[in-house]
Parts: sequence; structure tokens; C-alpha cells
Amino acid sequence: MERKRKLRKSVPDEDREQEHEPSARPFWSGTITFGLVSIPVNLYPANRESRVSLRMLGSGGEPLSREYYAPDTAEDLESMETIRGYEVRKGKYVTITDEELERLAPEKSRDIDLRVFVKRDEIPQLYFKRAYFLTPADKSAKAYRLLAETMDRTRRAGIATFVMRGKEYLVAIFSDRGILRANTLRFSDEIRTPRGVGLPEKREEPPKRIVRQFETAIARLTRKTLDPKELRDEYSEALLKLAEKKHARHKDVVETHAEGRPEKVVDLMEVLKRSLGQNGKKTKRSA
Repeated sequence: MERKRKLRKSVPDEDREQEHEPSARPFWSGTITFGLVSIPVNLYPANRESRVSLRMLGSGGEPLSREYYAPDTAEDLESMETIRGYEVRKGKYVTITDEELERLAPEKSRDIDLRVFVKRDEIPQLYFKRAYFLTPADKSAKAYRLLAETMDRTRRAGIATFVMRGKEYLVAIFSDRGILRANTLRFSDEIRTPRGVGLPEKREEPPKRIVRQFETAIARLTRKTLDPKELRDEYSEALLKLAEKKHARHKDVVETHAEGRPEKVVDLMEVLKRSLGQNGKKTKRSA
């Protein structure tokens, strides 16, 4: 049986978690809580996907989408025809209903519950996932500054949990020169050990001559500060130049009639400065 092909212009072809662009409105709003302290904050993504991405197109230039497909029957399935399952053994699944998932979902909350403070260096880099900026909200600039300055001075980070879109996240809260930021963390069972990837347990002492060669090579490339230009995505830049060059020459250009909403880009640092400044003034007047 020949599989039917369907096109949907509104659905991306990549099965990956979508990165949310900064907008005029915060991505999430809640309250940092610990002890008797409560600090309302807004959450903004601090990073985003590469600015250059490719879409799969049909021969006529139509954007393609991926859909559920049953290989045994060679049929496409709608989402309402699918159920969720957990593979307990090879080829054997236990189905899970939406109602069961709802009962397991964490309790809805708008709190970032700070559970413990640790030295910043105590958190291994392997645990870090996605970065966010936290900005003060609802006249909390004074408390926000106090927390940020204290964490800066003591070089501590807070480990917290919060619920977003029905899912509980583990995060580390840092202060970077008076600006609070959050990094979602991987759970301990998501981290591989060196032994798990085949690294030897016992380290052999290398010859001192080889050690000096490595030290010399590292010293030659060592800089006092990191230039952001070293972090450029050269492949994406080259791809963008190629696309713009072909577009300017009207070469290999296809056009669709899909209507999109213009992207709105906001300077997060400007949002933070405005939030701190406005809230700070209101706090002074109310004192």
C-alpha cells in the first residue's frame, strides 16, 4: 500500500523542543521564596536557537511536516488516534492515559522554591541545561538587589524547583554582578559517569617532558579575558551569507503564501534596567 503524503504549512519539520524568543511579556512569572522572603520575578530566556535554520520543502516549495506513521499498516495517523506507552521490555509497552498523567503532574504553583544554598563551584557544569534571566516584578527591585548582592558577595548559588507548563524543573539561581539568572539542571540519573563511557579509573603519570610541552602550548594560547568573537557560529554565518547571496541573485528562490507574524526582538538588558529603575523609584516614593 502506497503511503499518502500530506503537507501542512504551519507545522515545522523538525522534532525538537522549540526555543522561545524574548518578547515584551515575560516567558514566566512567579515568586522566589525561601524562609520568610518572597521576591516576585519575571523569567526571560537567556539563549535561543541558531538564527539560521533550514526547512524541508516539497518540489514545489511547499513546507513539509512530519506525521505519525504506522509501518505495519502503511497508514498515517491523526494525533487523536494515538496513545502513549512506556516500553517495559523490548516490544512490550504499558499504556498511560491522559488522566493518569494529570494525576502524576506536580501541583500548580508560581513559586521558585529555594531549598538550599551552596558554593557556586559545587555545581558541576555537566548539570547545566538552559539559561534564563530573572527580572524584578511588582515593586520587588529593592529585595531583588539585596538578594543579588548577597549572593555575589558570598559566591553562593541557590538550588530550587518550580513548575512551568505542568512540569517540575530543577534550577540553580546565580547572581552575576547584580543580575539574577537561573539555569535549569539535569537530574542526577541523567548524568553519565567517566566509567560509563569507557574512561580508565587509574591515571598513569605522564613523562615530565610531555607535561612541559602541554603547559607551553596552553600558555601560548592563554588570554586574560574571553573575547565573545571566539564564540561565533561560523557555520551559521557562512550559511546565512550563502542564502542572502542566492536571494540577491534570484537564484533557487521558491515562494509560498504562508502568512507569518513578524518577529519581535527585545533587549533583555534594557528590560532589566527599566524594571530595576522603575521599581526602584516607586519603592523610594512609597518609603
